[in-house]
Amino acid sequence: MFEIFMLLVTSIMLLITLAPFSTSNHWLSRVWEFPRVQIAIITTALTIISLYINSPVMALTLFSINALLTSYQLMWILPYTKLSNTQVYKSPIKSEHLSVKIMTSNVLMPNRQVDKLINLVNQHQPDILVTLETDLWWEAALQPIHKDYPYRVNHPLDNLYGMHLYSKYPLEEIQVLELIEKDIPSIHCYLVLQENIKIKCHFLHPAPPSPTENESSTPRDKELLLIAKQIAPEKQPTIVTGDLNDVAWSPTTRAFREISGLQDPRIGRGMFNTFHADYPFLRWPLDHIFHSEHFTLTKIERMPSIGSDHFPLLSELMYTNRIIF
Repeated sequence: MFEIFMLLVTSIMLLITLAPFSTSNHWLSRVWEFPRVQIAIITTALTIISLYINSPVMALTLFSINALLTSYQLMWILPYTKLSNTQVYKSPIKSEHLSVKIMTSNVLMPNRQVDKLINLVNQHQPDILVTLETDLWWEAALQPIHKDYPYRVNHPLDNLYGMHLYSKYPLEEIQVLELIEKDIPSIHCYLVLQENIKIKCHFLHPAPPSPTENESSTPRDKELLLIAKQIAPEKQPTIVTGDLNDVAWSPTTRAFREISGLQDPRIGRGMFNTFHADYPFLRWPLDHIFHSEHFTLTKIERMPSIGSDHFPLLSELMYTNRIIF
């Protein structure tokens, strides 16, 4: 009976590992790109337990399959651990005039614990705050921070895709666009760091592939790759951040980085899992920040819970005005 149970669980792990190989973009195939850490933990446990099976043939079969599955999953997630080299250099110096501190927060629209977010903003004083899932209620509730953020972009929606942008730096050429889907907006602008330093910023929140949102990952993938193709030839200081509803190690996000040429400060530092705040075993990195090679990293950290299903993400980048090798 125990051997049958091990065979069944191993078969399930094999099936969900192979599912993303499908050419289908249906959520049932693509969703298994998310829990690679969890799958690796389970297959590691199965690899060890298989050593205690009495039948040598069954033990060897289960050991081999689970060891291969574990190795495959680790191949995707190891770059987002401290076992890998960092992609972005640590800032050697800190200058307030060249620093951009960004807080990204998916607030969960029905959440009413706005004071927790305001307290975090007051404590850490980000230069940029981008809020996602913010409606008219959240727009009004966040008025206490307006005194510190004279430059704002308001786009409240009651469909879980409202966005608000708060900035201490001037903003230019502001665009709120529905790139792929109606009522799924994104904000694009230039952040004026200094008179002669302008940073192109893209704030995104595409819809995820899920039974309650889009059955297919195609709209999300199209939006991310569209932005990547726009960024690629520009060669200007660029930052992309938001809840991308995709994990850092997915083929789509990997393609986004390769096409755009942007860097991921999490590589070699950690996963910084921001979702799901309520379920520790079911967490993965959905909130992202990517930037061009014009920046080094001062810090990146996951903030405490604000009552949302997402933790806020705080990042501080230093503009270097040169490429550091």
